[in-house]
Amino acid sequence: MNTNEYLQSVLKSQDLPDDSDELKELQCHRKDVEALLRKHFAASSPTIRYGGSRAKGTLIREYYDLDVICYFPHDDTAAGETLEDIYNNVEKALSTAYYVERKTSALRLKSRDPQSFAKDFHIDVVPGRFTDDKKADAFMYQNAGDKKRLKTNLDVHIEHVKENGVLDAIRLLKLWKVRHGLGVRQFAFELLIIHLLAKKKNSPLSDQLQHVWTELRDRSETPAVADPANPTGNDLTSLLKAEWASLSATAGSTLATIQSSGWESVFGKVEEKTSAQKVAILRSAAAAVTAPTRPWLPEV
Repeated sequence: MNTNEYLQSVLKSQDLPDDSDELKELQCHRKDVEALLRKHFAASSPTIRYGGSRAKGTLIREYYDLDVICYFPHDDTAAGETLEDIYNNVEKALSTAYYVERKTSALRLKSRDPQSFAKDFHIDVVPGRFTDDKKADAFMYQNAGDKKRLKTNLDVHIEHVKENGVLDAIRLLKLWKVRHGLGVRQFAFELLIIHLLAKKKNSPLSDQLQHVWTELRDRSETPAVADPANPTGNDLTSLLKAEWASLSATAGSTLATIQSSGWESVFGKVEEKTSAQKVAILRSAAAAVTAPTRPWLPEV
């Protein structure tokens, strides 16, 4: 197995298929969350959909979460007069069923059950309000910092990351970031990776990773990175500057590790499935088609 085949096997080990237990649990909670919000804000008809790594294709098994976007019509006031009201009212609604942790713009959901109190459900609910009836741009409340609101566009974010041509590199560098406990905000990190690999899209995956780490190690100044949905109003460079020393030092040690000990010293050994495991998977797949879907019935 050559280096790039190894890296592809690492990526495959980080896949979270639709039929995985983790994703099934996430989707189950997501349905509960949507039902709760639609019932509580029935008069407002919010738009509720996937965002984050699930929508962008950057999900990894080792560190996964689900962003649930809850945006209200631009002329609706039933959910709240202001963005802060909306944020607080969505928190109150969710608190009837979950322990809610307030983040900068999102609300993290955890268990309220005394037997599993504060168990993380890996779900962030992001409230907001559309700027007009096109339902494209939206404002989100910011409960920290000088700005109290932030203009953004979910579809622009998703397209910018999904269509950049370096998703594999983003997923592996996300895994690297998680395993080293680096605190840089993921979206800012993704934008940085896209910027650094703008001329490396056709390079082998191993070359892409080493290029990013070399740039992180050797650059004396943090590259400017802006929100593609709001380039003049949301400069994200400060989020990178705050973590640049850690990123640079860790990138340098990673390159040295590859040089001295090889790629497995960075991402670890990928376990091959045993013959028994492969047989079990095949049997499970065969059992799943014994009662095929009837083509005349609509999909649920």
